[in-house]
Amino acid sequence: MSSHRSGSGSTGPQIPAGSTEPQSPSRRAVLATMGALPVLAATTTPAVGAPRSPSLAAAAVTVDPSATRQTIRGFGGMNHPLWIGDLTAAQRETAFGNGDGQLGFSVLRIFVSEDRANWSREVATAKRAVELGATVFASPWNPPAQMVETFTHGSQTNAKRLRSSMYGAYAQHLNDFVTFMRNNGVNLYAISVQNEPDYAQDWTWWTPAEMTRFLRENAGSISTKVIAPESFQYVKSFSDPILNDPAALANMDILGAHLYGTSFQNFPYPLFKQKGAGKELWMTEVYYPNSSDSADLWPQALDVGEHVHRALVDAEFQAYVWWYIRRGYGPMREDGQISKRGAAMAHFAKYVRPGHVRIAVTANPQSNVYLSAYRGSGSRLVIVAVNKGTSSVSQQFTLVNNASTGVSSWLTDGSRNLAAQSRITVSNGSFTAQLPARSLTTFVTG
Repeated sequence: MSSHRSGSGSTGPQIPAGSTEPQSPSRRAVLATMGALPVLAATTTPAVGAPRSPSLAAAAVTVDPSATRQTIRGFGGMNHPLWIGDLTAAQRETAFGNGDGQLGFSVLRIFVSEDRANWSREVATAKRAVELGATVFASPWNPPAQMVETFTHGSQTNAKRLRSSMYGAYAQHLNDFVTFMRNNGVNLYAISVQNEPDYAQDWTWWTPAEMTRFLRENAGSISTKVIAPESFQYVKSFSDPILNDPAALANMDILGAHLYGTSFQNFPYPLFKQKGAGKELWMTEVYYPNSSDSADLWPQALDVGEHVHRALVDAEFQAYVWWYIRRGYGPMREDGQISKRGAAMAHFAKYVRPGHVRIAVTANPQSNVYLSAYRGSGSRLVIVAVNKGTSSVSQQFTLVNNASTGVSSWLTDGSRNLAAQSRITVSNGSFTAQLPARSLTTFVTG
């Protein structure tokens, strides 16, 4: 994360440096024993009462479970005890539980301090998140001080970079953190090489060539999955060299990206689709649309719903990870309650569970309406609808090869958060739903 920047990033103060631990087991040996992320069951309950109103109508959208796209890993955010304090026990439940009033997050990002003395701060929340079924990954901002040198980067005379002789030692530092967390009950799914290497005035810079070299020569020794490059703006020129270097690509398991100021037209990544077979694609940090406004402003918070939609549909990310979980502009307010932005994320997080697979549907069937759909186990289908328009609209859905007789739904608008709605009957494989003005609605079959 970066210093607060409108439409871009945010961060906290500098932190002291530290040392490393003994050798960890071979990364590839460990990865060979790791299975796919398990599908977590999401519970649903029949929804109750919602009035109907006259609305506009559009052509039916076909939901065909065979039209599969990416597998979803989950939704979540960052916990950073060193900079803003740890989540409380109750806030952990709100973040990673999936009951009423909870966000349903299934991904937690944690901080790799350069100072080993700070590592224990990450344990409590990470352990509880794992107990609640979440995947945990970690990102560093700096290597230990003895591994760093200063140089001139543009007008910055005190810029930092990893010494060229310290690449192996830095890989061991990352391995030491993986081992520490494992010994404390948290098996990290992945660890990143560097947070925002291309927006690093306040931390450590990397060039694309340096990142590619580290992946090629050193990342293979890391004992969990490796994320790179976490460019602050999904700058493709930073990750292109990795995709074009077979040896580097072999040691990168997840292409991670941040979306600060990234236009929707730059969300697709054709080179990744061409060369990223077997790799995962995660959006590992963002806040949107800014960090200056309250997360409860409406309809501004509806923009978060569209942003998640675009990240999953246009960019085809498998994970969507917010910056600080608890913040005035974040999914959880400082008082521990879900914000409007959080409700927008929860329309995906609570129902589109890890292991669900996105289904291709008409993404924009009518003006200001954005649809995405997902296949779970059995006959479970999830449809998330965002209506950014100022009028209520009617939308028909046709379900292919699905014997469900009804659909449950939940609604967020200016006055309601994740409010259960009247159950909708499915007749001859079709149902019609009302999408209120400026709203999000999630539909679940079964």
